[in-house]
Amino acid sequence: MSFAVLFSLALSILHRLTSLVPTPDRNEPVAAAWYTGWHASGTNAFPLSAVSWDKYNTLIYSFAITTPSVNDLSLNGSDPPLLHHFVSKARAHGVAAHVAIGGWGGGLWFSPNVATPENRTAFVKTVAKFAKKHKLNGINFDWEFPNKQGIGCNAISANDTQNFLSFLQELRAKVGPKLTLSAAVSIVPFNNVSGHPSKDLSGFAKVLDYIAIMDYDVWGGWSSAVGPNAPLNDTCATHANQVGSAVSAIKAWTAAGIPVNQIVLGVPSYGHSFSVPPPNAFINGSEIELAAYPKFNASNQPLGNAWDDSSSVDACGILQGPGGTFNLWGLVDGGFLTTEGNPAPGIYYRYDTCSQTPYVYNETSQVMVSFDNARSFAAKGSYIRETGLRGFAMWEAGGDYNNILLDSIRTAAGFGGY
Repeated sequence: MSFAVLFSLALSILHRLTSLVPTPDRNEPVAAAWYTGWHASGTNAFPLSAVSWDKYNTLIYSFAITTPSVNDLSLNGSDPPLLHHFVSKARAHGVAAHVAIGGWGGGLWFSPNVATPENRTAFVKTVAKFAKKHKLNGINFDWEFPNKQGIGCNAISANDTQNFLSFLQELRAKVGPKLTLSAAVSIVPFNNVSGHPSKDLSGFAKVLDYIAIMDYDVWGGWSSAVGPNAPLNDTCATHANQVGSAVSAIKAWTAAGIPVNQIVLGVPSYGHSFSVPPPNAFINGSEIELAAYPKFNASNQPLGNAWDDSSSVDACGILQGPGGTFNLWGLVDGGFLTTEGNPAPGIYYRYDTCSQTPYVYNETSQVMVSFDNARSFAAKGSYIRETGLRGFAMWEAGGDYNNILLDSIRTAAGFGGY
């Protein structure tokens, strides 16, 4: 065989191999989920082999965390050796491999790391080096609250948002267009120097491929009543119960200058639990129909499923009690739902058509859970398609049960069914 033929064959093989990894495209729809390294083993493990790779085009490994040094990112707590296998698996399935930096407890040092020109340049080098070392297709920045306290001990500055933008501009200039840059954001735009939601964030649209609005944790144990964890809409609720939703978030972020086709809707595979006595749980104590926004016992947070810690010390060194979260599989394991995702016998159920949110209630344990099911994910998927959003990103891949949620939102959003 001649050298020319061998060279041509080699090029053909190389082309096939490289074509397995998606080339970033600002117009390509996003079907994504976050994958947590700390759930890859242990109780109710969700290993890489359990991922439905053919149903995503992007997976986001979580988390690399910030440190006091601008020259270092840490994978502490997220199974560092697993990242290599994650990237290899993603590439083998033609899925873009991203890593999320930050998170609720991992973004403590974002503010000082981008506070000065010198720090920004150093942090740009750190992030770019990290992406190159691990052969990543993208970086997802999970700095949820610039110029706003989050977990309780994260550093903040009035100039956080502008400094973040300056950092991203420098990072984009260094890495070019091939590395996908995205940000996981709250339902309210980043704060400006006065501590209020910014009116103009159009600069971020020029350097980020997209933002993923985390439409979850809107209501929880910190709220005044049981409410929707991830409301699609709340404009039909009473004024007191309008605390945010996907609809209001999209309106706010587009008004601030982020185009709708650069917005991905973040959706949860989990819900929040509440301790609700029967007199509060039912309308007029009838034990027939569950009440909307009932009061709950805040001093008695129910323990969630097996991934919910009974107590743990957070990144600020504060001892925390149970979070009370139930993944969809946890609702099945806990007897709230059948394996088809329907209410189990003896479990009360309500679907709020205003927020498109299901609720289940166990009268014996007095536990009520606001969660998402196939119906609510279908509503979110339809909204994504009708509004022209870029796609969806689910927290987290391992929280689903037999792809009930994933299949529902894929079909409704136009990604096709399986």
